[in-house]
Amino acid sequence: MDKYSFLNAANTQFFADLYDQYLENPDSVEASWRAFFQGFDFARESYGDDFFQESVPQEVSTVAALAASSVASSPQAAPVPVSGKVEKELQVLNLIKAYQRQGHLLAQIDPLKERKAPQVSLSLEKFGLSQADLSTVFDAAKEIHLAPSPLSVILKKLEDTFTKSIAIEFEHLDNEKEKKWFQEKIYSGEYTTEFSKEQKKRILEKLAESTTLENFFHNKYVGQKRFSLEGNEAVIPALDALIEAAADQRGVKEVVIGMAHRGRLNVLINILGKNLQDVFSEFDGKDYLDPEFDGDVKYHLGLTTHRTTAKGNEVLLNLAPNPSHLETVSAVLQGITRAKQDLHYADNPSQVLPIVMHGDAAVSGQGIVYEVMQMERLRGYTTSGTVHIVINNQIGFTTNPSDSRSTTYCTDVAKGFQSPVLHVNSDDTEAVVRAMLLAMEYRMAFGHDVFIDVIGYRKYGHNEGDEPRFTQPALYKIIGGHNNPTVIYTESLVRQGVITPQEIEAYQETFRNHLDTELEASRLKEFTIITPIMQNEWKGLEHIASQQDMLLKISTSYEREKLDALAQLITTLPEDKKFINKITKIIKERHNLYFEQNKVDWGMAEHLAFATLLSEGHDVRLSGEDVGRGTFSHRHAVVKEEESEESIIPLSRIKEQGGGTFHVYNSLLSEYGVLGFEYGYALTAPQTLTIWEAQFGDFANGAQIMIDQYICCGEDKWKNQSGLVMLLPHGYEGQGAEHSSARLERYLQLCATQNMYVTNCTTPANLFHLLRRQLKAPFRKPLVAMSPKSLLRHPLVISSVEELTQGYFQEVLDDSQVNPEEVRTLTFCSGRFYYDLLAEREKLGRKDVALVRIEQLFPLPIEELKLIIARYPNVTDYVWAQEEPKNMGAYGYMLMNFDIVKWRLAAANAYSAPAPGSPMRHKARHQEAIDKVFLAI
Repeated sequence: MDKYSFLNAANTQFFADLYDQYLENPDSVEASWRAFFQGFDFARESYGDDFFQESVPQEVSTVAALAASSVASSPQAAPVPVSGKVEKELQVLNLIKAYQRQGHLLAQIDPLKERKAPQVSLSLEKFGLSQADLSTVFDAAKEIHLAPSPLSVILKKLEDTFTKSIAIEFEHLDNEKEKKWFQEKIYSGEYTTEFSKEQKKRILEKLAESTTLENFFHNKYVGQKRFSLEGNEAVIPALDALIEAAADQRGVKEVVIGMAHRGRLNVLINILGKNLQDVFSEFDGKDYLDPEFDGDVKYHLGLTTHRTTAKGNEVLLNLAPNPSHLETVSAVLQGITRAKQDLHYADNPSQVLPIVMHGDAAVSGQGIVYEVMQMERLRGYTTSGTVHIVINNQIGFTTNPSDSRSTTYCTDVAKGFQSPVLHVNSDDTEAVVRAMLLAMEYRMAFGHDVFIDVIGYRKYGHNEGDEPRFTQPALYKIIGGHNNPTVIYTESLVRQGVITPQEIEAYQETFRNHLDTELEASRLKEFTIITPIMQNEWKGLEHIASQQDMLLKISTSYEREKLDALAQLITTLPEDKKFINKITKIIKERHNLYFEQNKVDWGMAEHLAFATLLSEGHDVRLSGEDVGRGTFSHRHAVVKEEESEESIIPLSRIKEQGGGTFHVYNSLLSEYGVLGFEYGYALTAPQTLTIWEAQFGDFANGAQIMIDQYICCGEDKWKNQSGLVMLLPHGYEGQGAEHSSARLERYLQLCATQNMYVTNCTTPANLFHLLRRQLKAPFRKPLVAMSPKSLLRHPLVISSVEELTQGYFQEVLDDSQVNPEEVRTLTFCSGRFYYDLLAEREKLGRKDVALVRIEQLFPLPIEELKLIIARYPNVTDYVWAQEEPKNMGAYGYMLMNFDIVKWRLAAANAYSAPAPGSPMRHKARHQEAIDKVFLAI
């Protein structure tokens, strides 16, 4: 079949439509096609449809293959020859398909220079055509929404569509419906419809605002970092048009934007309408009114504003703050968006539109982009499609593309996720606007991610104080002589008679005067004002000013009768379902422990904490690797029916009784991306208990940027509270270096003022109250909870039901098993190490050693500790005991913060790894730490 290779790229729909026309009226199709289909019918009648399915190569498109089979040699019948005209038609179809697949490689999308000659050729000769065919009329023109036309007309439309200012990549999409949608849009001319005079003026005005603002900053604040948008100013009118169209035409109610530095100030002012006086105060470096608030640099800040479109529709705009760690905000943005969709738009989540603005070097170089893209179609993380805008400077700091990526485009990561990509020349402002609108329409139509790669340049260095000619002298020589997009577009509109030079100059002068007026007014203000984002979601919650507020006792008790009803609900499996014996046994044991023994273990206490919050109308969101069952098989929040594998979630029944929604999702194998997502979710949904659980506590290392840059200091930098809970399995069980320590010391090092809680609980009841405290408090703080492994089934790790129905979280648990008068050694510890010390005390019969558990390490409950110390009048030996090596764990933190008494350390020596790989060596070191507690003093 090699001689029919010209059929391989032929379009199935084209054949189908033409064949349907032939069946309805044979005389209505061109003679050579009529002969072709007659041969096709003859072959079908002669050989049957099975012949086509078995004898035709799979790579040939379906209908074309059937047609080609009509000319296959057979001893039973003479072949019907394909006419030269039909063969030419198919070759034209191949040409069309090639432009769809590879035309983007010929597009003029670089505003600075001609693109290098591509490796691909789209010459006529490659497709068996020649200059002699240019005047021949081909039915294949119908494929690109033309009447039968000469090849020259077809070729011009292909060049205009694929090789000008916009290059569209969509042929990699597997979904034929999506591909056909793109074909319809680009061939029908819908997305290239001429803008009206009013629309063109609006585009020019927003473009002029963008350029004028950057020039103003450049002249008034010489050398100050602002990460100018110059070279890609067309993004502003395009983003403006996108938001207007999304709200007016597609019913979008909220837009959530995430971006790095470049262009952020321009977006804040010209898209979100940030108060200019606040911006100028930030440039002037004024202090903040609140002495406890440290703030952040101006190009890291976010904002929430209401916008009224030209047609009078309201849309809420949110720009998330983010640090210098570039693409981290991509994950946070998705969590913010999903929370808004879950809370307010569950019936139509597409009404919240996420937009991520990337840099070209970052989108191709940062692995977090892949992690976030992987979430796009996962049920726990999807946000109904994101519009990705790449502000492509063609450089990363000082690094050229040839040194920063291995792919043709910086956006090639998109192809792995079936996302279309539109590359556009930033000098063609209208093309940038069209690309944005087309991308938005695709997102709204299909709920999938789409990329716009706005290819421009960077007028200055990485920041305005850099000298880019050090590293790219030739490039910056070109940039120095290149007109900005406002000049280019103005000249175009003047030629068209849309506007006069005087009109646009007057508009820019008016805008400059406005900037001057606001600058003068800002100079009268003493302080910089920082407004946290999404305060509409935080009504009724407080900002607290001290650790003392965090240490106030908060009632988290729950009525016994209601708790019994919830316990019954979550320990009963449907009788009409079949489950494996082990899960039936686990649920039954949980039921019996509660109702027959009046006790709860760790897993049951956790379930009851969730259940009580759900019953009070709160939602609970739990995600992480394998959280449905739980890494250590203690949770079983999701159980599977044995035959069908239907998911049964007992906690979900509470919603049926008018309670909140329980969201539980096994995550993709990601820490960085997923933790960022959950932080964004918690940032947006303060009345939801949002939990991320690490499979092992040390796996959080992979998300350290999110912890360091957002979770521990987001409130101090941006005034954004978060109630995110991180459950980090921690404890030395002889499982080697990677599965022993959650690196408690790292979190304690990050603690200061009143930024977060760090706990290491030892009882189910305390876990119950701890989780409830997260939502019963009148404020929100992140919670880092060292959670157990072996304690999940430890016989002593049991609480009574009364401990849940009464009381509150206890930051310190005193020793109730000793006589304070007899105690000579008072030992402070936390977590599972307590049970090892307790076992050793019983073994040695030492009644002179008391074991006090510090359940909350930050804020450290100093006043409670003082009271406990006072209960032991005869102590001469104070000890801090930990299972971690001396250079890890809480030792360094306790040295800085626990100075009530003079104490000594009981721990293993300092080591570079958290624990040894040999169980025998682990046991020896562990015993060494235990022995130090019980030294005879």
